Amino acid sequence: MTQMSRGESYDELPLPSEALRNGGVEVLRAGVVDQELFITARRLFDDPAEWGGLLADVARRLAMLYAADSDADEDRIAARIFMGFGASLTARHAAPPAKRRAAAKSPAPRSAARAKPKPARRKRAKR
Repeated sequence: MTQMSRGESYDELPLPSEALRNGGVEVLRAGVVDQELFITARRLFDDPAEWGGLLADVARRLAMLYAADSDADEDRIAARIFMGFGASLTARHAAPPAKRRAAAKSPAPRSAARAKPKPARRKRAKR
């Protein structure tokens, strides 16, 4: 992974000219700072499962990008991306529940959009 040294400004990608011409809405932004993933996302879909299709499309477009920059086959690159995605999900969900809870409390990866904290539960007094 390419790293920027401390003190450098954040290197953001430009928007495609077609998006600037035609308009649209940004739905997902991801950045890496000191090997930690930061994201912001817009709640675009009523059904969260629809994000699966969007993420799959992102993976396919990344495969096209890699293939354009090398002699590698686009389908093989896409397969490697999907394998990496599946392995990451499997590793996360294969951990014992206590380790998953600890991983969930770790700082990486995290969303810049924070959920509101749940109010503390009050215990009922015994009568």
